[in-house]
Amino acid sequence: MQESLDPAPTDALERQRCALRRNRVLATGLLLIAAAAFFATRFEPHPGFWLLLLRAGAEAAVVGGLADWFAVTALFRHPLGLPIPHTAIIPRSKDRIGEGLGDFVERNFLAPEIIAARLRSMEPGRRFAGWLAMPENAMRAADQIADALPYVVRSLGDPAIQDFVARSFGEQLKEMDLAPVAGRLITLFTASSQYDALFDRALDTALAALSANADRIYAIVEERSRWWVPKTVNRRVATALIEGIEEVVAELRLPDSEARERFRGTIEDVAASLSASPERRLRFNEAKNRLIEHPQMQAWLAGVWNELRRVVLADLAAPASRSREAARTAMLTLGQTLARDLEMQARLDSTIEQAALAVVPWRGQIGALIAEVVRGWDARTVTRRLELAIGSDLQYIRMNGTLVGACVGCALYLIGYYLF
Repeated sequence: MQESLDPAPTDALERQRCALRRNRVLATGLLLIAAAAFFATRFEPHPGFWLLLLRAGAEAAVVGGLADWFAVTALFRHPLGLPIPHTAIIPRSKDRIGEGLGDFVERNFLAPEIIAARLRSMEPGRRFAGWLAMPENAMRAADQIADALPYVVRSLGDPAIQDFVARSFGEQLKEMDLAPVAGRLITLFTASSQYDALFDRALDTALAALSANADRIYAIVEERSRWWVPKTVNRRVATALIEGIEEVVAELRLPDSEARERFRGTIEDVAASLSASPERRLRFNEAKNRLIEHPQMQAWLAGVWNELRRVVLADLAAPASRSREAARTAMLTLGQTLARDLEMQARLDSTIEQAALAVVPWRGQIGALIAEVVRGWDARTVTRRLELAIGSDLQYIRMNGTLVGACVGCALYLIGYYLF
């Protein structure tokens, strides 16, 4: 089934139609005037010099006008509807025109050297940085991103998409060896100042939990003790247990204590073994995979994601959206920073050039696609569109043919009159 190309009426198309009608009327009118002059001069029994000169010019004008009318008409259709060979060139050669157009685009627009030279002359990195560094442009870009975000976030709430992302992301996580990464992160964390603060907070939390559950500890000791052991002894055992734990925690709380250093050393050894020990890495990754596959973990991640979506959507809908303001600030900062960083502009230019050149291996397919698309177009519609686009200019060929023919006819008559 062929594809129709009839476009909706526009001002540009209407202007093309008016220009085609006007120039066609002018060309036809000029031809009719030449024909009228020729036939009028034929009825004079004793024509003089000037009448014969006019007849010769009119006769040649008719020949030139008719020849050019035939040539112009033959491009788009059969003249007078007669199936004359080598006419209706465009409808008959539509497929070959499509192949030529595809080859033209492939050779003259998608050649690697042309793309690279054009991109280098454009300096897209510098232009983009200059554009984004202007506050109004940065705000416009950020607002467009913020306006599109709700649609993206809502689409990610679709159960099918969530399931697909969860499965894809889960498979990627299972294939990744995260043990060295975790070891490196632990090493960096223990070397930072935040480690001691977090460790002290964890110890405080442990002491608070121990104090809050003291009665429960007494009850457990009494339940698991022999029946003949007095309750006072059980209570002393529980008290000694609690006090022993408190002493250990207190020692760990001291900044320079040996217990604290041993604990840090143990953590550092574990972090190092995650990178160096194949057995430890295997156990870590197996534990990671079990955690990923656990239904409660998946349910917890889904709940976190849904809550995050709700918060983001509520913030984007708010009149004073912090996300929108953050996007504006980030865009403006990015533009201003990029405008000052010539090296980053050069890297951006190189990235864009490489991305554009990545299309080059597909240029043969692009040319074939153009040819295939043109092959599927309706021939009559293509002819009408091309005639609208260039037909008005082609009418000047007819006008020039009529006028040039008249001049040539007059010149030939004068040459024959004076020389022969």
